[in-house]
Amino acid sequence: MSETSTREVVTGARRIVVKIGSSSLTTAAGGIDPDRVSSLVDVLAAARARGAEVVLVSSGAIAAGLAPLGLKKRPRGLAAQQAAASVGQGILVHRYTEELARHGLTAGQVLLTLDDVTRRAHYRNAHQTFAKLLEFGVIPIVNENDTVATSEIRFGDNDRLAALVAHLVHADLLVLLSDVDGLYDGPPSRPGAKLVTDVRSDDDLAGITVGSVGAAGVGTGGMVTKVDAAAIATGSGIPVVLTSADGAAAALAGEPVGTLFHATGKRRPIRLLWLRHATEAKGSLVLDAGAVRAVVERRASLLAAGITGVQGDFVAGDPVDLRDPEGAVVGRGLVNFDAAELPPLLGRSSKDLKQELGAAYEREVIHRDDLVVLA
Repeated sequence: MSETSTREVVTGARRIVVKIGSSSLTTAAGGIDPDRVSSLVDVLAAARARGAEVVLVSSGAIAAGLAPLGLKKRPRGLAAQQAAASVGQGILVHRYTEELARHGLTAGQVLLTLDDVTRRAHYRNAHQTFAKLLEFGVIPIVNENDTVATSEIRFGDNDRLAALVAHLVHADLLVLLSDVDGLYDGPPSRPGAKLVTDVRSDDDLAGITVGSVGAAGVGTGGMVTKVDAAAIATGSGIPVVLTSADGAAAALAGEPVGTLFHATGKRRPIRLLWLRHATEAKGSLVLDAGAVRAVVERRASLLAAGITGVQGDFVAGDPVDLRDPEGAVVGRGLVNFDAAELPPLLGRSSKDLKQELGAAYEREVIHRDDLVVLA
């Protein structure tokens, strides 16, 4: 292999987040496959030996809990999933701890919910925890806190979480390990399907058919969530390699395997990444044409004067969609008022609201720092 074929964004990465899915760690019966875990840990240890810091985002807790509970496949009910996660999480981390110990490395368990990487106070604490673990030379083993999570338990089979963790720890690289060896321009089983080696922009994804959950049936993600995760990371300046678990060693060595998603943007506040990629709007605000121009073109804050309608039932701090007069979504932001408070304020200037209702009503309905443009 020549030096020119080596991916320098990979070999130069000093802090790497690796994500592996359930189907790449477990047997079809649902139990942890010791050989697969051992092989993965060997790869992570080799990266550490080269001087890179490594964070592992590992699915598999629910899958690992299936066999001990006598379950033949992943249960549909949330309570049963949480019970399986409770049993399986200990099994999973114990296996990682034993395997890392062979290399003289220490594992540290980190269970996260979406709030931990999006809410400011939680984010700061999580960032400091990761920083200290890495300072001590620990390899953090990250998973969603499936035992207590609600809707988060279906948050993209950890793919999007891995992208947010990569942002949180200021990673130089995100590696997504799947049960396929990269992104194809159609179903990999289809004759003539070709591997997409590089994605530099959305144009490279045009016309590509993206598949869903793998045949093993133990995961919840699929290629859709992996492409979404890549968009989150690359849009914030972090390149992404997508390949199979079998290709992990080659990928981390910088060999041109799998699909490389090139960084397309600069690092940005994580709450804006969360707003764009990981939230569901609790309601909508309808804007007049002037407010649409102010928000979309000038990146201004949204004031009550530019709002003509309120839809949905939300409270201050919730994400809401911003719609133009025709109903198209042009943005999303964190609203500063409850839905019930807004109707009397609509169309009125901040000066008038302050004079009549007090200084608390002079503030923006959505501040520009808590707003992303989607148009």
